[in-house]
Amino acid sequence: MDLLKRRIVVKVGTTNIMRENRSVNLNRLDKLARVLSDAKNMGNEIVLVSSGAIAVGSNKLGFRERPRELRIKQAVAAVGQLELMHLYEKLFAEYGQTVGQILLTDEDVKSEQRRENLIRTFDALFELGVIPVVNENDSVSSVEIETGHNKILGDNDTLSAIVAVLCKADKLILLSDVDKLYDCDPHSNPNAKPVNVVTEITSALREMAGGSGSGWGTGGMSTKLQAAEVAMKSGVEVTITDGDHLERIYDILEGCTVGTRFVPTNRKD
Repeated sequence: MDLLKRRIVVKVGTTNIMRENRSVNLNRLDKLARVLSDAKNMGNEIVLVSSGAIAVGSNKLGFRERPRELRIKQAVAAVGQLELMHLYEKLFAEYGQTVGQILLTDEDVKSEQRRENLIRTFDALFELGVIPVVNENDSVSSVEIETGHNKILGDNDTLSAIVAVLCKADKLILLSDVDKLYDCDPHSNPNAKPVNVVTEITSALREMAGGSGSGWGTGGMSTKLQAAEVAMKSGVEVTITDGDHLERIYDILEGCTVGTRFVPTNRKD
């Protein structure tokens, strides 16, 4: 069955691309590249928003844990971003795809001129058949990696939502370390009840969200809810699903309810 042609933004988190032993999960990255390449071959336009620069750089430089000092984080991110893009370039090329890198800062979103330039760049990349790989520029965006406060981007979940809005995407897929939103933390409570469909982000829903699930990552379910709210306001449908089962991306593209599906009332038809 042919999938409907859509513009899709997929966000992959640090916990999805790193193993528990702090090494890069090459099998996961390869499968991600294969599934997204296949989705593009079906006619979809794909954007990948990828975290992981600090984690990948830490692994390459031999750190046993996420560095704490800001200048070291920024240096590690510079190394990690290059390594991460090398991996993506190599893996996507195996499936006949070309990728391009876009690194963003707050100023790129706040400035109207930069924002318009960014939109034109995305449009040109789509016209050329390139898959944009987007990340925040951690080597210069010191506020986010240090505190996360007073930011427009704030985290890569929010970044992916902003990118989805800028690109006028049809769908945003947030890959997580859990399969969907629950009424409490499923890692600690086996009786947690799933939330399958959301049409409005309420205060009660926000209270369900937990914190970050990994020492390498900086986001959690709360940041995904914030991202979903940003995207939904512009009519972008959002799905939170488990990054361990990338084949579910096909189901999402076909319109199936997978994970937790956030359906805006003004969604695109």
